[in-house]
Amino acid sequence: MNAVLPRFLKSAYRKDPIISILMTMGVVDALIGGLDDSWSLFAVGLGTAGISLAFKLWRIQQRRPTPDEPVVQHYLPSQSSSPSLPMLTVSKKKPPR
Repeated sequence: MNAVLPRFLKSAYRKDPIISILMTMGVVDALIGGLDDSWSLFAVGLGTAGISLAFKLWRIQQRRPTPDEPVVQHYLPSQSSSPSLPMLTVSKKKPPR
């Protein structure tokens, strides 16, 4: 559980940072307003969180998955454009005395 929450938050903030910030602000305002019996702050927080959630869901619906063909990546060409290297021969040298 401890490893799942930070991973989820990082991915959410990377994908939609503005929506995530507005959602966080709305939830915090709603919590503060609910605990302090400040109903106007509670309502503003719920409104902010609700609007940002609705906007996020609308954006998810706008992203229609397009069937893409898998892209094949070739890291090396099929044939080399340079000539092959000559074979190396090791010359045996006597070590210095």
